[in-house]
Amino acid sequence: MRLIKEATTAIGMLESAIEALFRLDEPLARSVVQRDDDIDQEEVRIEEECYRVLALFSPVARDFRTVATFLKVNADLERVADHATSIAKQSIKLKGVGIARMPTALGEMGERVPMMCQNLLTALLNTNVDAARAVVIRDEAIDKLDKQLFVECIDAMTDSRESKAAGILCYRCGRELERIGDLMVNIAEDVIYLAGGQIVRHEVKRQLKAQGHM
Repeated sequence: MRLIKEATTAIGMLESAIEALFRLDEPLARSVVQRDDDIDQEEVRIEEECYRVLALFSPVARDFRTVATFLKVNADLERVADHATSIAKQSIKLKGVGIARMPTALGEMGERVPMMCQNLLTALLNTNVDAARAVVIRDEAIDKLDKQLFVECIDAMTDSRESKAAGILCYRCGRELERIGDLMVNIAEDVIYLAGGQIVRHEVKRQLKAQGHM
């Protein structure tokens, strides 16, 4: 399935971008940037194919939900690749200014977000509603780490221009990861829609809060 291949590529870009960030590996970072055009082109091709199916076959019920879900997930995957590309670009800048130690929260986000992506890919493949809901729960931890990262970056800044630049760049990378977490929540809600036809945008988080999970 082309959508799954696109997802695998986007997640691979994210993992490479995170590796480039923590190793300050400029060649690896540049390779991520170069792959972004391929994702952009594939997004357009998948979107065109979805519209062709809608126009020619007028799908209904589960078939319609499948095409609608593919359209939305396709757009979100392209954005994941965009955020991965941005992380790669920030890592190149970070290598230029130098950094003594990466923030702890950024390291944890760099571990958790790719795992969320992989778990959600499995949920999408299996149309697993429970797995999709679990991804929504995990996003709360990413939001908390984003707040922690802000504090760490501020605390690490000194009066030097380089230190301030490093703090800003690290926090920017964290924001990109936090946005990817939000995209995973969007896709999780799309999996729930695909399974049962319910549009639960924003509703899943509210239900989980009411149940005391968040």
